[in-house]
Amino acid sequence: MALCLKAFAFGLAVAAVCPLARAAEHVTLKNGFGVDCVRREAVGDKVRLYFVEKGKPDSDENYMEVAAESVVRVETVADVPDPVVEVKATEVKAPTAVTLMTAPTREEMHEMLAHAGAAHNIDEDLLASVVRAESGGQVRAVSRTGAQGLMQLMPGTASAMGVEDSFRPEQNISGGTAYLDLMLTRYHDNVALALAAYNAGPGAVDRYHGVPPFRETRAYVARVIREFNRRKQMATVAQAR
Repeated sequence: MALCLKAFAFGLAVAAVCPLARAAEHVTLKNGFGVDCVRREAVGDKVRLYFVEKGKPDSDENYMEVAAESVVRVETVADVPDPVVEVKATEVKAPTAVTLMTAPTREEMHEMLAHAGAAHNIDEDLLASVVRAESGGQVRAVSRTGAQGLMQLMPGTASAMGVEDSFRPEQNISGGTAYLDLMLTRYHDNVALALAAYNAGPGAVDRYHGVPPFRETRAYVARVIREFNRRKQMATVAQAR
């Protein structure tokens, strides 16, 4: 146990996966997140934070992986709350709630993306590009693998990000942005790697030491970056008029 705690505190590599805790904990990260988990494990220079979805047993497959050095504080909590991610305070006006069956207007979408982007310091155009690539702006989009909503959140990811209903646009965008922020932090703001991890999972990016050689993932990364560049070019042209 001493070896595990040392690796966790200083980000040192360890040869095997070793359990750090079983009690419910609140983990604070450098980027301002506060994440509730049921247990942690050190895996090399990373830490896995495990979650429990409502109505489901504890699973070794339901976890989020972060760099050990990104953890600044761990607190034991009395009970296991619903998984939640706290976001940093922002002065941007909170978006108007959008009902389940109503597609957001362009203005409502702008408000939600601006709010989420400001909370996580992510360019609104990048978020809009991800939404376009993931769902084409369809609120009730569901993939063949079960990903849901505007930013196509898998149920486990949605739960970990504090999303109760992936078909509510403001919740989906908030959760998707929080997860993308984690990927950007993990890959030191390398947008291509973060997008690849968002699409194929960080395990695949780590395994191939870069964007995985999957046709879908490479096409996805290129599509998002192309859309992002298009938006920036349009903004530049508009400003020049």
